[in-house]
Amino acid sequence: MAGRVESINAITLVTADMAASVAFYEVLESELVFGGAQSSFTTLKLGNEQFLNLQLDATWVRPTRVWGRFILWVDDVDAVYDAFVRTGYTSSMGPSDASWGERYFHIVDPAGHELSIAKRLS
Repeated sequence: MAGRVESINAITLVTADMAASVAFYEVLESELVFGGAQSSFTTLKLGNEQFLNLQLDATWVRPTRVWGRFILWVDDVDAVYDAFVRTGYTSSMGPSDASWGERYFHIVDPAGHELSIAKRLS
């Protein structure tokens, strides 16, 4: 039997506009590990040991429909939502309590990647 997965260490997303994508993820108080707004590859640290990589591809076209989604757990869903709104981003929905026991909202980054910001309800 092969070793079992312990965690996801990193996700890599493609963007045609590195500066816009870096600015979007800065709202989450990410830590810049490598690259930046003018780079072709950027690594941001989210949380303890989770990383988000952004890879520049000038030919990337924002999807016209949802490709899937990734979920980030945060300590305060409403505060993160408010930070995105204050920074000028919009979401298709405000924070809501879900029947499966999470408070969450969805937001789409500048490259068209959908993410869910969530916290388990007590």
